[in-house]
Amino acid sequence: MSTMSESNGAKDWQMKKVFTTGEAAEICKVSQQTIIRCFDSGRLQGFRVPGSRFRRIPRDELLRFMRDNEIPTENLESGSGKKRVLVVDDDPQIVELFVDALERDGRFEVRTASSGYDAGMLTEAFEPQLIVLDYMLPDINGNIVCRRIRENPRFKDTRIVFVSGVVNPEEIDALRAAGADDFVKKPFSIERLIGRMADLLRA
Repeated sequence: MSTMSESNGAKDWQMKKVFTTGEAAEICKVSQQTIIRCFDSGRLQGFRVPGSRFRRIPRDELLRFMRDNEIPTENLESGSGKKRVLVVDDDPQIVELFVDALERDGRFEVRTASSGYDAGMLTEAFEPQLIVLDYMLPDINGNIVCRRIRENPRFKDTRIVFVSGVVNPEEIDALRAAGADDFVKKPFSIERLIGRMADLLRA
């Protein structure tokens, strides 16, 4: 009975958002006790089911844990081979444009954030390979977000593309100095921008 449920679970791993400690153990190919110890010590973040002792681990956190411990993520990552892209913009229309175009393209797995704070949290959890970052965010400017990401050695290979209406050459130079790989002025051609993103990710 157990084997059957585990087999069925394996087929659903790419679709699941939250995992039990048993599922996490099977995905990571370690014992359930190891997962429980990591959970209880705080090395693996999650939550307990209200009114019980059952532990649950969100997908993004399990991915982070696996990457941090050099555990292959092929079984877990949806769309194997897709590039992870984080879009950071407080304009819902811009975000929708990106999500629609990138998902239709088929080469990208997309997450979105609308503030610098959310961008920082999602960068930690999602570990994007490329970030599309608006310059003017509601809480802090994108160049500060960019600088903080660049200060973390985990993200030294993450590509950062600024998208903004900023036209002052000095400001653009400051963005590049903060660690930006490219700058694209609004309004822009989404097809051309996606081509540039693909180029950066191949580099």
